[in-house]
Amino acid sequence: MIRRYGNPPRPGQRHHLRPGAYGLLVRDGRLLLTHQATPEPEFQLPGGGIDPGETGLRALHREVFEETGWSIGAARHLGSYRRFAFMPDYDRFAEKLCHVWIARPVLRLSTPIEPHHSIRWAGPDRAMDLLADPGAQAFLRRFRHLV
Repeated sequence: MIRRYGNPPRPGQRHHLRPGAYGLLVRDGRLLLTHQATPEPEFQLPGGGIDPGETGLRALHREVFEETGWSIGAARHLGSYRRFAFMPDYDRFAEKLCHVWIARPVLRLSTPIEPHHSIRWAGPDRAMDLLADPGAQAFLRRFRHLV
């Protein structure tokens, strides 16, 4: 069974399954986070949806580059969790199936190309305070010894 974090599903509301790939990106004892300014400003683990026909690892590389401008290496899958959320960009409710990897940011290739995204480096304690998603917080807490 995959653990759920955050709000339960809304009764009577259809939630579309949305698998995603997210990274605990660790370099020199700090984590690379992304800040999404709209529709609601929040700090997140870099990552996002896995497109049809795409592997989770390929999606992780693509999403990390789009949201941070960094390439990554040495990715290792840590586990998965679920959360139910409204996705304003898609105007739909989703059951997000979040697959989490740990990886090392290798090279900054550009600034973020995803609109309204910026990066923030943070130590584990500060990252825990900044992250809005309780599932992301739980993975950071569980794998903090790897940071």
